[in-house]
Amino acid sequence: MARPNRVTQRRVQRTRGNIRRVAGDRMRLSVFRSDRHIYAQIIDDQRGVTLAHASTLEEGLRSKLKNGATRDAAGEIGKLIAERARKAGVERVVFDRGGYRFHGRIKALAEAARQTGLQF
Repeated sequence: MARPNRVTQRRVQRTRGNIRRVAGDRMRLSVFRSDRHIYAQIIDDQRGVTLAHASTLEEGLRSKLKNGATRDAAGEIGKLIAERARKAGVERVVFDRGGYRFHGRIKALAEAARQTGLQF
């Protein structure tokens, strides 16, 4: 994997800094995307524990989705992570886009999570 350039590193640091300022007692919805898949997890930073996670690598989704790198796949992950967050007792989160721009797959995941009932 290529090393991120300075602009990307600054964007990630700025995003994480804003999250720390705003988060308070809310959990963090962290997103990672690769060329082939997308991953999401709900993290409690105060305890250092992952409460829920979802990715396009899961068996139930792999057979359902043609490709893990599409907006449709990101939408499915958004719905799934919102449902799992609700089961874990989490209703409000801070969205950590991980330095990615808010468009495409990241936006599709966020919108699907919001529609399913996760607040951020």
